Amino acid sequence: MIVVPIYDMIILPGVTFYFKQDVFQELEIEDVKEGEELIFLYQKEDKARQSLTEEDFYPIGVEGKVEGIDRDGNINVRTFHRVDIHNIEVTEGNISLEAVNRDEIEDIDAQECQMRFEKMRTSLLRFAQGFQWGVWARSYILHWKSISEVVSALSSYLNLTNEERYQIVETDVLSQRIEKMEHAVYEFIEVTRVGEEAENAQQERHEKVYREDAIKKQIDFLQRQLDEMHPENISDVRRFEQKIEESGMNETARKEAEKILNRMKQEGKDSHEYGMLYDYLDFVTTLSWKKEEVEAIDLDKAEDILDEEHYGLKKVKARIIQQIAVMQLNKKQSGSILLFVGAPGTGKTSIGQSIAKALHREYVRVSLGGVRDEAEIRGHRRTYVGAMPGRIMEGMKRCGASNPVMVLDEVDKLSKDFSGDPASALLEVLDPEQNNNFTDHYLNVPYDLSDVLFVCTANSLDTIPEPLLNRMEVIQFPGYTAVEKFQIARKHLLPKAMAGMGIKAKNLKVTDDAIRTIIQDYTAESGVRGLKKQMNTLCRYAAVKLVKGEQKSITVNPKRLREFLDQKPIHHESILEEKQPGVVTGLAWTSAGGEILFIEAMFTKGSGKIQVTGQLGDVMKESVQIAVSLVKSMYPESAAMWKENDLHIHVPAGAVPKDGPSAGITLTTALASLVTGKAVSPQYAMTGEVSLRGGVMPIGGLPEKLMAAQRAGVSKVFIPYENVEDLEDVADEVKEKLEIIPVKKVKDVLKRLGL
Repeated sequence: MIVVPIYDMIILPGVTFYFKQDVFQELEIEDVKEGEELIFLYQKEDKARQSLTEEDFYPIGVEGKVEGIDRDGNINVRTFHRVDIHNIEVTEGNISLEAVNRDEIEDIDAQECQMRFEKMRTSLLRFAQGFQWGVWARSYILHWKSISEVVSALSSYLNLTNEERYQIVETDVLSQRIEKMEHAVYEFIEVTRVGEEAENAQQERHEKVYREDAIKKQIDFLQRQLDEMHPENISDVRRFEQKIEESGMNETARKEAEKILNRMKQEGKDSHEYGMLYDYLDFVTTLSWKKEEVEAIDLDKAEDILDEEHYGLKKVKARIIQQIAVMQLNKKQSGSILLFVGAPGTGKTSIGQSIAKALHREYVRVSLGGVRDEAEIRGHRRTYVGAMPGRIMEGMKRCGASNPVMVLDEVDKLSKDFSGDPASALLEVLDPEQNNNFTDHYLNVPYDLSDVLFVCTANSLDTIPEPLLNRMEVIQFPGYTAVEKFQIARKHLLPKAMAGMGIKAKNLKVTDDAIRTIIQDYTAESGVRGLKKQMNTLCRYAAVKLVKGEQKSITVNPKRLREFLDQKPIHHESILEEKQPGVVTGLAWTSAGGEILFIEAMFTKGSGKIQVTGQLGDVMKESVQIAVSLVKSMYPESAAMWKENDLHIHVPAGAVPKDGPSAGITLTTALASLVTGKAVSPQYAMTGEVSLRGGVMPIGGLPEKLMAAQRAGVSKVFIPYENVEDLEDVADEVKEKLEIIPVKKVKDVLKRLGL
């Protein structure tokens, strides 16, 4: 008796099997003879014969007999009964056992078995017709004589586990065994049919995709041929493909651009999204992605460019040259963020153009005045209709370079509302540690801003948030003196105005006295913007006369300015001709430059009330209270005067709002003059805040205030001692005409004035 271990197979009784000789050789079974009995044992796990033990077998097997061996060595085996296995012993791969026939419970007749078999065979024949191998399989199907033969033949194809296969063999009740076999076969038919249908559908899809790809490649090839023949008619897709290849953009940007390009191809020109996709690709491919090489810069030539285009501003120019020198040593494209602060018309924006020219770079200006939406800086997300890039990236697109000089104009005019805080969005732009991968919401990929030289401008520091201000280096732009304004008007403003109006030098001459009169009497500013307007007005009036032929050559002198400018001279405050007690000259700073103002104090009969007029702000009102307390403490003998009179303080002009912390010394002196009855000479002016201890505290805007004093005819000025260092910023021609007296205490001022 030969014992044959089997795994993952179904061998049922009443079935004829054909085995090749090498199958038995692999199981180390030799000398198989005709008529020899076999026992098929079902293994629980797939193991080699040498490693099998008695625990590795199921307790039911199938008995068979070798019925014949052909010339080719093929063995014909017929199975008969199921058997119960006992006393299994495995020694060195040899298996011995005892087998006892197992009873069958035949609860179904042969006729019904045959009917159910024929139904199954019909289903198999119909199933096989749908496949190429159906003709070959038909003969096998017709050869089968029972359901057991069908299941045994399809054993390796059925979707059953090894345990489920054994459960069919161990079932004693015939009807139940047939049901299990039918379920396995019909399930096999359906699973195979569904799998075949899915495979055919997948193959059809693949063939369609392959065909579509082949057609697209042919179209692309033909399109390239047409583009080469007619470059002027190149398609949008092809043009963007070329731009993406040549742009040098980083990997992240390239993937995003290619993704949008693929969408553009799929959507087609008739799609409602085509325009949005086109705009994005046009924007991203227009940007300069390539790093510019660091160029050597001639500092002497850079200084010449700055001096040629801007008169004065020595400290500002020196700081710019320092910046360029540091960039040259570090071999970097950028450095500190410069913030130019000064009055309108002092050249903050235009000097940015000169910096770009000195560095041989592109220049771009971004106006931030009135911006209140964060999206204006970071851009809109492309999910919105009408989405646009932010002003920073739009400026980068306009200049077409990765290292321009970008002037961010009016950063002090930023505001915030429910749309976000644009000043906070600027923090990333202006931070050298972050802006190397700045991500605009519209662009949606990082862009390197580290090579951009940012220059910001502002009229005041008061409205700039502290975190933003900390990222910038403040450079003050002082107001121009009358001498500087004259040189600017003669060398720059007048020639540009004449060139803009088409007037030649031989047709119009403006005398030096006329220019000085315009500066003195027709402008009131720290900068030269108003002076430029006056020059343009003068040239326009002259152009009318030249075109009409009234004059061929026009000379403008001070007497003709009323005619040419068609306006009255501006009234500037000047020193009083007569001095009187309670009136003192003070100095004030305005956005248009410095001005003098008069503090007027008067006692009237009353009960000690204090009245303040002249549209004074809270700070100046507090200065009035401090001045009153100081004078009362310094002149105790005047106590009755304060009780029996009302005090009225007025600061003309009444229609102009005034505020600031620099009028304390002037108010105190005016009250001291009123109390003592001694007048202060109009030749004296003063500026400074005071404390209750009687100290004179420092102030700002000293250059502008001293220029106003010199223009008004003042000869002596009191300033806080701590502001002495600020005199370096005051023009020499102003200091030469003034006697500047630094003071530490209020008593020093009163003593000098004889109060």
